[in-house]
Amino acid sequence: MTVTAHTDGPVGLITLDRPEKRNALNAAMIDGIVHALEAHEADPAVRAIVLTGTGDRAFCAGMDLTRVSSSEPGAPTTRPETSTYKRLLTDGSTKPLIAAVNGTAVAGGFELMLACDLVISAPHARFGLPEVARGLVAGAGGTFLPLRIPRAVAFELALTAEAIDATRAHALGLVNHVVPADEVLPRALALATTIAANSPHAVRLTRGLLRDATDLSAAEAWSHVDAAVTEVLAGPDAREGAQAFLERRTPQWT
Repeated sequence: MTVTAHTDGPVGLITLDRPEKRNALNAAMIDGIVHALEAHEADPAVRAIVLTGTGDRAFCAGMDLTRVSSSEPGAPTTRPETSTYKRLLTDGSTKPLIAAVNGTAVAGGFELMLACDLVISAPHARFGLPEVARGLVAGAGGTFLPLRIPRAVAFELALTAEAIDATRAHALGLVNHVVPADEVLPRALALATTIAANSPHAVRLTRGLLRDATDLSAAEAWSHVDAAVTEVLAGPDAREGAQAFLERRTPQWT
């Protein structure tokens, strides 16, 4: 198997398991990610998901270029056309998704990381978009990098094909925390557990509103905020959260 999936209480774990190829993506890997993601998203007990890679060399080295290198000019090449995978890249998971970056995350691996809500990184991890050095373009979300970091820096990464280290990625806001390599996965799982302890309904709505803040006009985003506030106040979790706070107990979410 090139991708494994496990659950630990309210946290789902997806592991890219092709270390001999630096966890590079091929058709089997993409199918594995899709099936694992769909299983965790369909499981009501899972409230947050962690994505990581096997080994300490690479989180994901991007698309496996073997087929591209052997194809004839003009021949069609394999692209991640699976609807769930494309939705992951464009809209993110339906549940909070945390990347535990245990090594290099470049090209499609970097774009896969960008699809996550939060990122925990090892100090030796490196990040980049080397596509132009391979005669390719970053076709899985990398060209939207100016929405995440300063425009000039995004252009530098995409046009020079040079990678940056974890320290600079953290300074740019691409990474939430840089921790010792052996603490990357435990820290990501702990962060997922913290998120999972909150109201699933409120978390879902809040994630949507956070995305609206950058994807919509201010007026449209505010209309979504108003609708979400009305929705949560009409539901049971808001009352339960307030009562649990007043009673100094752990809330029991529906």
